[in-house]
Amino acid sequence: MTDRSAIEGILAANRYCVIGSTDASGAPWVTPVFYAPLDADRICWVSSPDARHSRNIASRAAVAITVFDSTVAVGSAEAAYFDAEASPVAADQVAAALQALNRRLPEQKQLEPADLEPEGPLVTYQAVVRHRYVLVRGGDPVHGNTLDMSLEV
Repeated sequence: MTDRSAIEGILAANRYCVIGSTDASGAPWVTPVFYAPLDADRICWVSSPDARHSRNIASRAAVAITVFDSTVAVGSAEAAYFDAEASPVAADQVAAALQALNRRLPEQKQLEPADLEPEGPLVTYQAVVRHRYVLVRGGDPVHGNTLDMSLEV
């Protein structure tokens, strides 16, 4: 499946994404974060503003994101890739972001507004998706590709 529903399925089935960011000089950094989809074009997470990826986002909003299940057998992978712009969530949208995250968290790990700045150590971030891609495994009969490839959808 190489349409948006494939991406929605991958986002729904997984809980962690890997965010690739760069600092002001272009030095790359990748980090896994627990995330939740906000809508078809946004995902959110919470992080310390002092984390390396958060500092990178403060200086360069462009990020790359990958979502995949690392536990599947070799040759069975599904993955979604995104080019996005990351930033802190606007104050009037923080409650919705916390709701989205809490729907995916066990009760004992639920986030509260007090966990967020200025009282707490966390900031709610979002990535607004600009381009989305899916993994097409090698040997796909529709695409005739020999090797794995990504396809923009």
